[in-house]
Amino acid sequence: MRKVIRVVGLTLAVLAVLVPIAFYGWTRVARYAAFPEAVAVAQGAERMRGWYVFAPEAPTAVGLVFYPGGLVDAAAYAPLMRRFADDGLHTVLVPMPLDLAVFGIGRAGRVIEAFPDVETWLIAGHSLGGAMAAEFVKGNPDAVAGLVLLASYPAASTDLSTLPIRAVSTYGTENGVTQPEGFEASLARLPPGTELIVIDGGNHAGFGHYGPQSGDGMASIDREQQQRQTVETVRALVAALDPMRTR
Repeated sequence: MRKVIRVVGLTLAVLAVLVPIAFYGWTRVARYAAFPEAVAVAQGAERMRGWYVFAPEAPTAVGLVFYPGGLVDAAAYAPLMRRFADDGLHTVLVPMPLDLAVFGIGRAGRVIEAFPDVETWLIAGHSLGGAMAAEFVKGNPDAVAGLVLLASYPAASTDLSTLPIRAVSTYGTENGVTQPEGFEASLARLPPGTELIVIDGGNHAGFGHYGPQSGDGMASIDREQQQRQTVETVRALVAALDPMRTR
């Protein structure tokens, strides 16, 4: 019996070492790298605490924190973030541990604390990043004034329908990664008045500069068009915010 216990103990110890290593290796192999043009934009951003900070030309009281999609290099979203900043938002792109936002749900809180001059915050995310942005809102309902979901929706157990915030959800018609019926169903878990905006011809990966993504459909518009429409969607959300709403 002692021998069996020793063998079991040794086996568990080996697994405790090998499983994390295997998981880490999988995240590196399965990772979607950013396109070179996105890396170039990311390199032009200010770096602060590991974040990519895109400041607008004129000072602003409205900021946006962005959570990347699962296993996607954060730099892949730099062109979209630059567009948000050019549209007047103080934009902060937040890389995640192992490129998985599930391990960094609370990071938006640190961003908000780091920029006290920004009075009103939105949180946005793509795919898994959007779902984890919704989790941040669930745990910090007074921290942000708006939620932006790109090809994403809250978990079935996450109900934000009673929160006094604005939200918008958008996805492309050629999205092959997230089930379309999930977007409609998620509206019941989002704040009243949440719009569901469908981008004709857009796909899942078109919100970033990476891909092609496994299981995704073929976009019939280019990613610049998809991202321009995304900026317009966020602009409308910002315009609808209560101007007196602050952190």
